[in-house]
Amino acid sequence: MLIDTHCHIHDQEFFSPQAAEEVYRAARQAGVEALFLVGTDQKSSQQAIEFARDHEGAYAIIGVHPHETSGGIDEFLLWARQRLNDPHTAPLIIGIGEIGLDYFYQHAQPADQQKALAQQLQLAQDYQLPVSFHVREAFSDFWPIFDKAHNARPVRGVLHSFTDTMQQAEAGLSRGLYIGVNGISTFTKDAQQQAMFDALPLDRIVLETDAPFLAPVGHRGKQNQPAWVKDVAAYHAARRACDVQKIADTTTSNAQSLFLS
Repeated sequence: MLIDTHCHIHDQEFFSPQAAEEVYRAARQAGVEALFLVGTDQKSSQQAIEFARDHEGAYAIIGVHPHETSGGIDEFLLWARQRLNDPHTAPLIIGIGEIGLDYFYQHAQPADQQKALAQQLQLAQDYQLPVSFHVREAFSDFWPIFDKAHNARPVRGVLHSFTDTMQQAEAGLSRGLYIGVNGISTFTKDAQQQAMFDALPLDRIVLETDAPFLAPVGHRGKQNQPAWVKDVAAYHAARRACDVQKIADTTTSNAQSLFLS
């Protein structure tokens, strides 16, 4: 059993409804018992809820990506609270995300990103939901915002698609966060990055694909899909010289503890 803790197969910008059905079936046949469908704005978050409603083992994580925070997120916050207060949709929503800071592209001004991050952390706290974080070249601003919220009311979550330094990984681990590992870990040529992945404690890792992005080795150049989370698991089993079942069992238990308990 495996869990893909971060994918976007519900998002019709990337997958047609027919393609989404095909990759969902392929994932289930490959032993991916649960798929966490992650929003990047209100529209894709709504699509995640709808897909989760209609598919066994699919769950929605709703949020506004830092790229989409220009002009504020007040409309999303109102919509999200309505969905989280609705007994028909609330059970389908298992987290807030993907939220955070991204200074690599800066599609939104840092001030807008920071405000939206703080607002969505409060949303997660109000509904006692874990968080999927997107942080790229912005940890110096991210940690103070996270710590302010976390010190007031504990925040649970995962650093999604983590590729930063071991120092930043340890900063996350020390705060009780999990580390999201995906196809990047199978094809990176950065020796320090690979050493970081090898050093992460297995009981703090969750696996993901970020489909349709970041297809792992063996599928490079193709549109990624949740079924291939098994390739990420197999890669790390080989790196750690352990049985792939141990990787699957431990990362699945981690994901269940964070998002489904």
